[in-house]
Amino acid sequence: MRILVLEDERQLARHITQALTRHGHAATALFDGIEGLKSALEQTPDLIVLDLGLPGRDGLSVLAELRDRGSSSRVLILTARGEVEQRVKGLKAGADDYMAKPFSMDELVARIEALGRRGATPTAVDLLEVADLHMDVHHRRVSRGGRPIALSPREFDVLQLLMQEPGRVFSRTELCERVWQRDHEYDTRTVEIFITRLRKKVDSGFPLPLIHTIRSVGYTVRTQP
Repeated sequence: MRILVLEDERQLARHITQALTRHGHAATALFDGIEGLKSALEQTPDLIVLDLGLPGRDGLSVLAELRDRGSSSRVLILTARGEVEQRVKGLKAGADDYMAKPFSMDELVARIEALGRRGATPTAVDLLEVADLHMDVHHRRVSRGGRPIALSPREFDVLQLLMQEPGRVFSRTELCERVWQRDHEYDTRTVEIFITRLRKKVDSGFPLPLIHTIRSVGYTVRTQP
């Protein structure tokens, strides 16, 4: 994968790029939010490792503009341990995953490669439909009522899993395990954030809601309440 590391701690950025390079990835590092945003928009890397505390332009601002400009790059945000509020803001702004500092470099590489695998995983069904909601899995496109819906890579992954088995209720734990491929104390909140993001994009403006919460159980996509 082509990976852009936006981290102002130069030694940490160097360690990250070296570890990714050893695993066969093309990784480059930048240390400023303004320069990083410009590079991310021009080069469109497969994945961005994004520290939220960047100089010049903070990470949340960079992330928000990337998503507003339609960037399809996957984004893994880095936050200081305990910064739960910042982590939640990052996920709401369009991040696909997060890690708290300090972290294990091996875990970071594994998390990055898991994000890459989700985007490349083949499926036996390329076209999914639930009512007027259509998903082209191969080209990673979604539309409803003929109107294109722009989704972040992780939003697409969550919706794809739900649409593969319409009517089935997925628990938060199962969504964490199958989409994020991990278990973490904050994962249930992460799932709620992504479901909220999907509702705004998929159901807003349509009389028939398709994404449903089953209280104390989980989430499903179906045409019936």
